[in-house]
Amino acid sequence: MRNSTRSKVDPFIVMDVMEAARSAEAEGRHIIHMEVGQPGTAAPEGARAALTRAMREDAMGYTVALGLPALRQRIARLYGEWYGVDLDPGRVVITPGSSGAFILAFTALFDAGDRVGIGAPGYPSYRQILRALDLVPVDIETAAENRLQPVPGDLKGRDLKGLMVASPANPSGTMLGRAELADLMEAAAAEGASFISDEIYHGIEYEAKAVSALELSDEAYVINSFSKYFSMTGWRVGWMVVPGDHVRVIERLAQNLFICPPHASQVAALAAMECGEELEANMAVYRRNRALMLEGLPKAGFDRIAPPDGAFYVYADVSHITDDSRAFAAEILEKAGVAVTPGLDFDPVRGRGTIRFSYARATADIEEGLERLRRFMAARGAL
Repeated sequence: MRNSTRSKVDPFIVMDVMEAARSAEAEGRHIIHMEVGQPGTAAPEGARAALTRAMREDAMGYTVALGLPALRQRIARLYGEWYGVDLDPGRVVITPGSSGAFILAFTALFDAGDRVGIGAPGYPSYRQILRALDLVPVDIETAAENRLQPVPGDLKGRDLKGLMVASPANPSGTMLGRAELADLMEAAAAEGASFISDEIYHGIEYEAKAVSALELSDEAYVINSFSKYFSMTGWRVGWMVVPGDHVRVIERLAQNLFICPPHASQVAALAAMECGEELEANMAVYRRNRALMLEGLPKAGFDRIAPPDGAFYVYADVSHITDDSRAFAAEILEKAGVAVTPGLDFDPVRGRGTIRFSYARATADIEEGLERLRRFMAARGAL
């Protein structure tokens, strides 16, 4: 049986790394996980308790396609609390994770063959979802002097129908300031490109609050998720905010593609939004881990890094050490027992010389991982 050309997407390399790490653990090895962008904490206790109650009282059938009204209203209130934005709950769409939001956004905004700009390095699934939808991902090679974020001049002459931007970004953790984001949105509009803002790491910031595209314009698609700040990766629930005249378009697509987001996950997500004390305790761990990484990675020989403004990653240039980041990551896993992600996941051209480290796990794991990396690099003669 034949396969479609649309199905010929690249693998998500970090998932392959996770499987290699799992296999090593199955053999009895203790692996430190610095590969996966996943909080080491469970969903907030209040979220789990709310779901336990609901499961006793509710059949958990379909919800409406756009999601539970109470959850949409609470998310709209969040934009007032975090950004001072008065948001109509009717513009909020609950999705099966941010991945479901990407599929809905790309399907609603673009036709087959349309060119969509994405920053490189950037989240690899943008590229693969676009390809699977017969769209053309256009990698924009970002520069270190621009903190690995696109700038308006990068859009010229590319014939883009859309621009996808993430702040804080994966894998770099860098953010766009208000002026930089506004300039980029204006440049996209001037080129006739729809603007999509990936804000799934909002809430995980360190020295400045992330700026939402909704603070600047209603003419954007904004995507967020309960996976990161709310520590609910496996629950597969996210959301999207769209212009008012796009809601019905998204609703029709959501009805047919997904029917609705998972009911149980929506119940838990609504309760998670009231668990601020626990969520901020998680943030204290990330802040401690970030400080350890910024101190410990250079001591382990990884000194070409951009300090992250948000998220829980450090992206390191290792081109002076290797030109094969995938083989290098495999060597680190085998010899140091630390799982890290090759940069090829994020940048098909320059990623052979980069590595992403995640510091989302417990602080004790981060301390142990840094020490293992230091010993590994010393044995390699790199220190």
